[in-house]
Amino acid sequence: MMTNLFSTFDPSANFGLPLNWMSMLISFMFIPSMYWLIPNRMNFFIQSILITLHKEFKILTKNNNTLIFISLFMFILINNLMGLMPYIFTASSHLVFTLSLALPLWLSFMLYGWISNTYHMFAHLMPQGTPPILMPFMVCIETISNIIRPGTLAIRLSANMIAGHLLMTLLGNTGPMVDLLIFIVIMIQFMLIILESAVAMIQSYVFAILSTLYSSEVK
Repeated sequence: MMTNLFSTFDPSANFGLPLNWMSMLISFMFIPSMYWLIPNRMNFFIQSILITLHKEFKILTKNNNTLIFISLFMFILINNLMGLMPYIFTASSHLVFTLSLALPLWLSFMLYGWISNTYHMFAHLMPQGTPPILMPFMVCIETISNIIRPGTLAIRLSANMIAGHLLMTLLGNTGPMVDLLIFIVIMIQFMLIILESAVAMIQSYVFAILSTLYSSEVK
C-alpha cells in the first residue's frame, strides 16, 4: 500500500539494482524501417512523421542537421508513451532523466556560441530598439533567461508527466470506494488516458522544438 502519493514514481530496486531505469533502453529496440524487408503501415506512418519533423526543424536550424532533434523527439515520445502502460516505470517524470537531456544540449549550444560567435552572443543579450536606460536591466534579464533554460525544459516535461499520473492514481484509488459511480470513474479514466497520450506527444514535440530554437540562436 502506498505511504505517499508520490511513491508511485519511486524506482523499485530488484536484486540490488534499479532495473526500472532499464525501461529507457526499450526505445532502442525499435528497429528502423531501413532494416525491414517489407515495411508495413506503421513504418510508413513513422517515416512520414520523421520527414515532417525534418522539414520543420530544417527551417528553424537553417541547415540539414536535424537528426539529433528528431532522435530526441522520438526518444522522449517513446518514454512518455511507455509510462502510460501498467507496471512500467515512467522515467520522464524524473528530473534526473529530463535534466540529463536538457543540460548537455544547452551547455553545448552555449559553448559553441560563445567560442565561435562571441560578438553575436553579446548582441543577443541586447534586443534591438531597447532604450538606453533599460539596457543594464535587459542584459541581466536575458542572462538569467539563458541560464534557466535547461531547468525550464526539464521541469516542464517532468511536471506535465507527473500531473497526469497523479490524476490517474487518485481516480484509481477512489474507484473501489464509489461502487455506484464506477462506470463514470472508468469513463473519466479513459478520457484522461487519451489526454495524457496527447500530452506525451505534445511535450516531446515542445522539448525538441525548443531545443531547435535554442540551437538556432547561437548561429
